[in-house]
Amino acid sequence: MNVSIDSKELEVRRKKLLFRGGHRGTKENDILIGRFMEAHLATLSEEQLERFEILMNDVPDADFFKWATGKEQAPEEYDTDVLHMIQELSNAR
Repeated sequence: MNVSIDSKELEVRRKKLLFRGGHRGTKENDILIGRFMEAHLATLSEEQLERFEILMNDVPDADFFKWATGKEQAPEEYDTDVLHMIQELSNAR
């Protein structure tokens, strides 16, 4: 029974991220994040969801764009597998 509750909680978190990711404030970030969510959101682990939530909630748009496009190196605490996944999609244009 605990597993289904966890699954429901993860689904709610994914839906919130889907909304938040599509409303970052800049069109460029919306596109980058949209590509990432389309490719990976449904399969992210709970830990990866946490790292994605941190990027969405704590990082200003300008910093996120620089890191996601490789124009600047992200600080260690944000330089995660999730950011690398976003970077791979941004380079695949």
